[in-house]
Amino acid sequence: MSHDFPTSKHETRIEDVPPKRNRDFADLLHALFAVLVGAAVILFSIYLHGTTSGVESDVRSAGHVVSWLMDVPTSLLQQIAIVFITVSVLIQLLIAKEWLQSVVSAIALILGFAAIWGISALISGSGNGTLIMSMMSNGTSVGTGLLPDFYAAMASFLTVAGPRRTRSGTKWGWNILYTVAVLFVVLSWNSLSGVLVSFAAGRALGMLIRFMLGTQTNGAWGNQVAQALRSIGIDVASLSRRLATYTDSGMLKTTLDDDLTENSRIYDAIDVDGHQYTVSVLDNQVHMAGYLNQLWQWVRLTGVSMRRDRSSFDAIHHHYAMILGLQNAGLTVPGVYGVADSSESSILVFHRDHMPLECNPNTMSDHDMELFMTYLSEAHRHGFTHRRITPETLSRMENGQPVIAGWQNGDYGSAPPNYALDKVQLLVLLGALNGIDRAIACARRTWGDEQLIDLAPFIQKTAVPAATRALSTCDKHMLNTLRSRIAALAPQEVADSMETVTLSRFSFRSFIAIALLVVAVYVVFTQIQPAEMIKAVKEANIAMALVCVLFGLLAWFGSAMTLGCFMDADKRNPIGLYCSQMASGFTAVSMPAGVGPAFVNLQFLRKSGYRNTAATAIMSAVWAVQGGTTIILLLLIGIFTGRNTLSGMIPTNTLILVITIVALVISAAMAIPPVRHIVTEKYLPIVKSYARSLINVLSHPKELAFGILGALILNISTGLGFWIALMAFGCHTNPVETTFIFLLANTLGSAVPTPGGLGAVEAALSVAFTAVGIPSTIAVSATLVYRIAFYWLRIPMGAVAMKWLDRHNLI
Repeated sequence: MSHDFPTSKHETRIEDVPPKRNRDFADLLHALFAVLVGAAVILFSIYLHGTTSGVESDVRSAGHVVSWLMDVPTSLLQQIAIVFITVSVLIQLLIAKEWLQSVVSAIALILGFAAIWGISALISGSGNGTLIMSMMSNGTSVGTGLLPDFYAAMASFLTVAGPRRTRSGTKWGWNILYTVAVLFVVLSWNSLSGVLVSFAAGRALGMLIRFMLGTQTNGAWGNQVAQALRSIGIDVASLSRRLATYTDSGMLKTTLDDDLTENSRIYDAIDVDGHQYTVSVLDNQVHMAGYLNQLWQWVRLTGVSMRRDRSSFDAIHHHYAMILGLQNAGLTVPGVYGVADSSESSILVFHRDHMPLECNPNTMSDHDMELFMTYLSEAHRHGFTHRRITPETLSRMENGQPVIAGWQNGDYGSAPPNYALDKVQLLVLLGALNGIDRAIACARRTWGDEQLIDLAPFIQKTAVPAATRALSTCDKHMLNTLRSRIAALAPQEVADSMETVTLSRFSFRSFIAIALLVVAVYVVFTQIQPAEMIKAVKEANIAMALVCVLFGLLAWFGSAMTLGCFMDADKRNPIGLYCSQMASGFTAVSMPAGVGPAFVNLQFLRKSGYRNTAATAIMSAVWAVQGGTTIILLLLIGIFTGRNTLSGMIPTNTLILVITIVALVISAAMAIPPVRHIVTEKYLPIVKSYARSLINVLSHPKELAFGILGALILNISTGLGFWIALMAFGCHTNPVETTFIFLLANTLGSAVPTPGGLGAVEAALSVAFTAVGIPSTIAVSATLVYRIAFYWLRIPMGAVAMKWLDRHNLI
């Protein structure tokens, strides 16, 4: 690209350093992407072999139009391509006197061959027949030659010799390589999977080599900067580069001299009239680190918008627009002159005599803190948000006026969460520098209690930039104290219903949700036995099977009744209650039996307006009532039916050993003074408070009676559900005895910590009913029908209920 810059009539004195090679973080990003592509191809080859084979077959079918190429010797074509690409690219590098680039490119080619041979040997040695066969082709063999090495070597070579946008030899090399790859797949000489993995390996290796070696910058330097300044009316007489210890380090370094522009090169310029300027030059290569940081913030945070400036031009032009916008809003800002672009650099020019200076936190008064808060509020009033308020952004002008600098990561037309985030960042920073009490007092005078209370849900570690968190006074304890002090300003009913706003996509809660989803998918696709289930359903009486499903719906009603009776009438949502129990069917596929319903109930209670202590007490009351009802029901049925199954199914020696070991561990722990002190001082008060809440919940006779009734409906419905499943196969048994055996076997099976007791429940039910005289084939078939009705069908129904609850903010 050519520029018609005006020339100067005066001699220009330029002091600059020659550009050095820079490590471009985009190379690491591309290497990671190539690795992910290669891994995805391998996984698809293993688990979706039919799909990949189909795609490959379609490609070869389309290749009939070039069937005449079948007579071309493939090895000769490969040799011609590799020689032409290598020679043409190396000649271009040597002509350009890129000696180091040519040497490293040749080394990359050799390493590409070595890397793909190693990967081939690993895949061949894995013993996975499906994977090996998907990589095999007419031109490869098991061992180090399993994958076509030609593509990896050329991809590594061309990547290091690049970039293709500036070197025609590299550009044509890639085009030839792609063409040869398509032809070889069409001719069945190489497999599609093998070609993709080879390409990915070579590309990843080349990018890593290029990152370690660094690439030559194509930005504006020396005379080019001076010419760019002349294009915006600055006739430069002197231009000198400021050197710092972090020059070209690739790290994010900022200074107030150019309003905290990240990774910029700074020049001092003087024009022919003696006016002084600070010139900030940002290159595309080094800006990639800042872009990746913006991208990480965008991925990490949810509910708030973040800037994503892909190029230095986007970043500098936006920075310039932000300063002008704040200036138009009447705020004091750095004295910006203008913007110029040259080559792959963007240039921001400031008047040197109107720039902010560092602010000493040790001399910061309450009035200064209030001025910072007022400055931010005024920016917010015009729609501007900062989004990264850190210690270095707190500055003063020459007259001592406090200002907030570095608005390049901010934006205008902002959403409410961004305003709250800004205020939290400033409040936490001032609290860390000058104490929580002073910061809150200043905020109350400046923002008012109402605005301050609204910030409490946003005060969390995720909201605070890393530079602020690095302060010795800023830790989790400090954030908790700040949040509790602000929450104390709110009325009690507001404080009780206050919940932390979710800002981080990668919270512990989201990690658990993803883990549960993975477990659920694994369970569904590995444990479900559709052939056996279909056979059992076909042989069953369909009417009885449907009745079994109806008993499952009735069981949900019983559990919803138990939960609802302990809730306040004004917080009791009948549809929400029933859906919450339905949702537990979805969680059962990824959680042990009983844990899923407790998790859903706790979340439902919290969303219904209960604080943690009250919600936990209600959930525990539900557990106590349901568990106690089950035990009493078993004992009563066992006494009246004369069954001794209870004593036979729980080995006495095992029970005694378990009780003894638990008692021994507790006694030994309490015998240690530090442990005993922690238990009595820290945990015993919590247990007592929890016990009082539980007793208070259970001390209402009417609610307790309805809770027991709901638990009875739950237990009897599940027991009769299995009795109906037996009747579906023509096996008529005593419903009372069947319910007794079922409850006992189901309780024991559910104790095994598998998702929903999967496997253990089926085994316990089949063995228990076979032991009392039910034919094993009928016991197994009835168990399958029961689990379809009470487990597998509940998964999609629970998912729908979970969606409804989430849409109505009830979970």
